[in-house]
Order: sequence, then C-alpha cells, then structure tokens
Amino acid sequence: MSPMPGSSKGTSVKARKRRARQAAKKSQGGSRKVGKKNSWSLLDRVGLATAWATGLLLCSIAFGITIYLAFKGIQYINLDVLITSPEASTEQSETGGFLDPMVGTVLLTVLGTLVAAPLGIAIAVWLTEYGRPAALARFVEAGVEILVGAPSIAIAIFGLLIFQQGFMAPFSFAAEGGEVFGRSFFAAGAIMSLIALPFVVGGTREALNAVPKHVREASYALGKDQASTIRRVLLPSARSGIATGTTLGMAQIVGETAVVVVLLGATLQIAPEGTVPVLDIFKGTGSTLTSYVYQNSPAGEGNAPEKAYAAAFVLMLIVVGLNLIVNLISRKGQQQWG
Repeated sequence: MSPMPGSSKGTSVKARKRRARQAAKKSQGGSRKVGKKNSWSLLDRVGLATAWATGLLLCSIAFGITIYLAFKGIQYINLDVLITSPEASTEQSETGGFLDPMVGTVLLTVLGTLVAAPLGIAIAVWLTEYGRPAALARFVEAGVEILVGAPSIAIAIFGLLIFQQGFMAPFSFAAEGGEVFGRSFFAAGAIMSLIALPFVVGGTREALNAVPKHVREASYALGKDQASTIRRVLLPSARSGIATGTTLGMAQIVGETAVVVVLLGATLQIAPEGTVPVLDIFKGTGSTLTSYVYQNSPAGEGNAPEKAYAAAFVLMLIVVGLNLIVNLISRKGQQQWG
C-alpha cells in the first residue's frame, strides 16, 4: 500500500517541532545552570537585604500601630460613648461620648465627596479625552499635582481667608454684628474637596487610559460622537477607577485634622447656626473624630484620654474599611480588561 499524499510531509513537520521543543528545553536548562553558577555580587546582596529589611520594618510599624490602637480602643469602647455627646468636665467619667464627632465626620465626608467627585471626574475626562488647549491642560495638571503636595494647614488657611469675606456670610458662621468667622461645615467641606480632588482625578484618568483604543473606535464606527462615547461607553467602563479614586479621597477627608481645627472650629458638640432646619447644621460649627482624638489625647487640652483611644479605634476601623473597599474595587477593575 502506498503512503497517503502529504503524510511524509506532515511527519517531517512534526519531527521538526519536536526537535525544536527539545532544543528549547536544553537551552532553558543550560541557562538555569549558568544562572546558578553565576553568584550575586556583594552589592546586589546588600541591596536585596536592605529592600527586605525596609519592607519588613514598614509592615512591623503598621502592624504595631494597628495592634496598639486595637488593644487600647477595645479596653475603653462601649455603647455609651457611641450614643452620647461629649461634655466639658474635669472628670473623665463625666465627659460623655463622641456621638457628635462621629456625625461631624460623616457630614464632612459627604460634603467633600459631593464636591470633589463630579469636579474630579470632569477634570479627568477633559485632560484624558480632550486636553486642549495644551497649555491650559498642562496648567491644570500642575495644579492637581500641587494640591497633592501642599500642606493641609496651608490649604485650610487659604480657605479661611476666602470664607471670611462678607459675600460668604450665607455659608459661614457669623456674629450678631455681621462679622463673618469663616467657620462652618460648608467651608470645611469645600476645602476638604480640594484634598480629595487629586485622588478622584488620578483614579479616573487611570481608568480611562486603561480602556482599549478599539472600544472608542467601535463607538465612533457606530455613529456616536465623542461626547456620547464618553457618556455611554467610557465612563461606565471606568466605574471601578472612579470608585477607587473617590474612596481614597474619602479616606483622606476622614483622616484630616488641620482643616477641621481651622475651618470647623473643633467644638465639642455640633452648634447649628440659623433657623432653617438641616441648613443650620451645615452653617454651624462642630468637630470630627480626628479633632476629638487630638483634643482629648495626653497632648491635647481635654481630659479624656481613654475616650480618645476609643475614638481613635473607631477612626482606624473606618479608614481600614475604606482601604479594603479600594482593594476590592481595584481587583474588579483589573479583571475587566485583563
């Protein structure tokens, strides 16, 4: 029986592939042997050991802070401190809880996020998808980078200067004589949005840049203009990045102290201003967990260090929870285009 046409050709092709795989395995094995023979230099070993030591030191510090706050906080936290307002007293047992600072933390975070999120998304979309005029785009990028590195106390003083002006009286605490103090939840929330803004911009831009180019091209091929593509294709695809940046911004607001002390007054209790319900709270002064911890810590002027440890524990739980949310959102975003 004669062999089928093309059978010898197919056999030779398979033989060549088999020999090529064997040669590749031999070369890999040889390279591994060479790698084992070539030992690292002393400088490389020192660099690797330094990197390991630095990483372990950083993890140890973070672990130590977490364990210390958890140990102290669990000792002093109870239901009473969570549902009662703080009071001024020389006896720690009579200083109440930190309900008002918790409410103030929530209000300030919501206000700052409501301002920073839409503004940051709009800036990120313009920089990523338009970027014209180029000079203005570079100026805006520089401004965002400055906000990242600017000291929060400097930003707070700038906000105080703005909100002390007479035309800001509807948004600030004012005396009976008409003097504007520049302190309120409105003022602190507006300035807090500047602290959160770079994180929203960065997260949104990264998510938009991760969307493949062919997705945009497919939308244009279907007759959609750029605005429709951004609204219906890109922004939905960038949801995870937007959520990540927004959550990081919220964590920055929760942990901020200087802006609270300068623009919110850091009073023990929330002090409404005016007669309009709800609006009087935002025009009034108050405090957050960070300012409460500072005032009642051994370094502050308060007289409730045990309550400060409990409040610090609650604050740590909030920040850790926000960071866990960021990690979960980031993993989902990586899987989308992976």
